[in-house]
Amino acid sequence: MRRLMPLLPALLASPALAEEFDRPIPQAQSATAELWYALACLALVVAMIAVQRLVARR
Repeated sequence: MRRLMPLLPALLASPALAEEFDRPIPQAQSATAELWYALACLALVVAMIAVQRLVARR
């Protein structure tokens, strides 16, 4: 019986006792997030141009 006691919670947990999963509702992207995304894209392009100029053979 002592060996079965640790298994008791696993036996009692069943899908019938679980709550239903509520799928998250996607939210609209804010203007601030769009601004930061645009700045990050520009920074990436500038960094790629800088790397290209640094490694270019003359």
